[in-house]
Amino acid sequence: MNPGYLQISLGQLALAAGLLAVNLGLSFALKLGIERRLVVAAVRMSVQLLLIGYVLEWIFALDHPAPVLAVALAMAAMAGSAAVKRTSHRFAGIYWDSLVSVLGAAFLVSGVAFAGIIRVEPWYEPQYVIPMLGMVLGNTLNGISLGLENFMEGVAERRGFIESQLALGASRWEAAHPEIRRALRVGMIPTINSMMVMGLVSLPGMMTGQILGGVRPADAVRYQVVIMFMIASATALGMFCVVLLAFRRLFDAQHRLRTDRLVVASGSK
Repeated sequence: MNPGYLQISLGQLALAAGLLAVNLGLSFALKLGIERRLVVAAVRMSVQLLLIGYVLEWIFALDHPAPVLAVALAMAAMAGSAAVKRTSHRFAGIYWDSLVSVLGAAFLVSGVAFAGIIRVEPWYEPQYVIPMLGMVLGNTLNGISLGLENFMEGVAERRGFIESQLALGASRWEAAHPEIRRALRVGMIPTINSMMVMGLVSLPGMMTGQILGGVRPADAVRYQVVIMFMIASATALGMFCVVLLAFRRLFDAQHRLRTDRLVVASGSK
């Protein structure tokens, strides 16, 4: 065991849960009504993380590519679903489009990074593949969710203007291009903002975790730079893919806008 590593016991985790008293106190005092949701979220997060910790220990001990690939595919599937659930509109095939975009972007960028940059040996080494892929997937799903939401909302809100352009002879690409561009720009804002202040305002999670685990800060920084470039690339690629797929579903081959294919998600205003 690394002598610089301080192990956290279950009792210490229970003490850490006491920090949520701040959230609960504010909710009670201001009548926010989020007490139950907060407790459920905290319990769910703790159980999920503890379970995945035991699962990862089992996978690390196996030293075989099959369980690593299974976990990676399961993570991608959940990321694709989570990206859609955050949007206020739906169309037929949106879950499939999101899954393809998340899976393609994250696996392509991660594969290039693992094989050509970090040069992980063997290629399925779970110590590197699972946590780094998880960070890429988490950020990619955020980008895909933002891109989808802004594209669908833009198309719905500016339907009249878009249809007038189509009636005047514009192609579906010419009419949709401003909305595609706007969606991609908005979706990239969180990643760009995070990169701008990283190291000045915030110390990112991967770097912090490695430092707490005893890794030299200079080495931890290099890993963080690599993962941020992976995140930026996968987010842009995933957003571009999902917005293009949405474009093809909402603008048909006859250059018509098909807002009739959009439905408001249940629970959305």
